[in-house]
Amino acid sequence: MELLKRRILQDGRCFPGGILKVDSFINHQMDPILMKSIAVEFVRRFAGQDFNKVMTIEASGIAPAIMVGYLLELPVVFAKKKQPKTMENMLSTTVHSFTKDREYSVCISHDFLNPGDRILFIDDFLANGNAAKGCMDLIVQAGAELVGMGFIIEKSFQPGGKRLREKGVKVESLAIIESLDNCKIKIRD
Repeated sequence: MELLKRRILQDGRCFPGGILKVDSFINHQMDPILMKSIAVEFVRRFAGQDFNKVMTIEASGIAPAIMVGYLLELPVVFAKKKQPKTMENMLSTTVHSFTKDREYSVCISHDFLNPGDRILFIDDFLANGNAAKGCMDLIVQAGAELVGMGFIIEKSFQPGGKRLREKGVKVESLAIIESLDNCKIKIRD
């Protein structure tokens, strides 16, 4: 995805500690044209897979997941970081946030994640893989099956991608950041 890579180099900002900020076009202010291109690429990369739902975790994964769901005419379900008072049939797990450096519970209604569902998980970042791991736990609790995971940006210098691939998960990352050393963004060709 050359368009995405160019945008990361042009508008992405690096902060100490391996933090890449892309909030001007992906996860605070969104570029809908870029988001559509991202979704089209995910649809292309997962074309041979059989799934019936798209899943993500709030909040930054919602936009790309909805675009993928829209293109494929599939429902999109997302794990919530706060339990609504009205949620019934709740499944929950704990996730550690790398960016916020804290643990939080995520939950999803079992009404929307069912045995037999085949799930494509979409999110904005793959770093240590904690959000992905938490969602995998929810999928297992529901008796559903994970078909694959798509990430807009993967930080290959952090262990998340390696861990998921070692578990046999089909992982597709549209831009892979090899290094943020000295706050210089190095993207894999």
